[in-house]
Amino acid sequence: MKQERLQIWLLVTVLAFCGTVSFNSCSSVDDTPSSLPTVKRIKKRGKILIGTTGDYRPLSFCKPATGEYWGFGIEMAGRIADKLGVGIEFVKTSWPTLTADVLAEPQTFDLAIGGITITDTRRETMLMSDGYLANGKTILCRVSEANRFQSLEDIDKPEVRVMVNPGGLNEKFANENLTHAQIIVHQQNEEIPALVAEGAADVMITEITEAPYYVKTDSRLAAPLLDRPFNHGEIGVLMRKSQPDLLQLVNDLIRQMKADGSLRQLHEKYGLVYAY
Repeated sequence: MKQERLQIWLLVTVLAFCGTVSFNSCSSVDDTPSSLPTVKRIKKRGKILIGTTGDYRPLSFCKPATGEYWGFGIEMAGRIADKLGVGIEFVKTSWPTLTADVLAEPQTFDLAIGGITITDTRRETMLMSDGYLANGKTILCRVSEANRFQSLEDIDKPEVRVMVNPGGLNEKFANENLTHAQIIVHQQNEEIPALVAEGAADVMITEITEAPYYVKTDSRLAAPLLDRPFNHGEIGVLMRKSQPDLLQLVNDLIRQMKADGSLRQLHEKYGLVYAY
């Protein structure tokens, strides 16, 4: 009887110990001191944590089969990591949760990149880098209807079905400027072009950075207003306000790439408009 009790006591002790080890090993991804300046903390960690949506070709796309990230923004992330002399770990975020993920406690990533437009609203609570890519709202539609959609007025009609992804500036633009059209919110941004091509919607609100890729890769699609965007802006890197040292490093890199021509080369590689 005593031996049986001893065995039970040993088993409980072992389970409790294992449970404690498992909990502690998973409780923190980043154990570098939070008191360190951001750049020093990243270097001590040996890698930079990059938040990205992975759904925005050709800026940030995660290949479903391999989990590998690809795109213009991903290459920019690589340049930032190289300047820091560290590796990269990509952390999945989404357009609806982007701000919350940047400001989360504990911090989940060091910066966010990939199709993030510089806005005054974002700058109120976060830091944004200098722009490294010109941007503006435009549309995708079927080739057969390219002549039908030549202005916002042509789109803003009750019979027109406009599809957008949730939580980002595309949805905001559609809600503010298309008060008569049917707004359809679809969760997966990368699925919308094909849905428009197949007839599930008539128009996709998108950016001049994204539209050329889909026109090039899907012959069913057209971007009839590509040279006449509805607005103008720039894309930059997003991070917490407590990281001015990291912001300075990123801005120095962007200025260097503009000066030495490497930013232009990267634009050309992805078929993007160079405006600097």
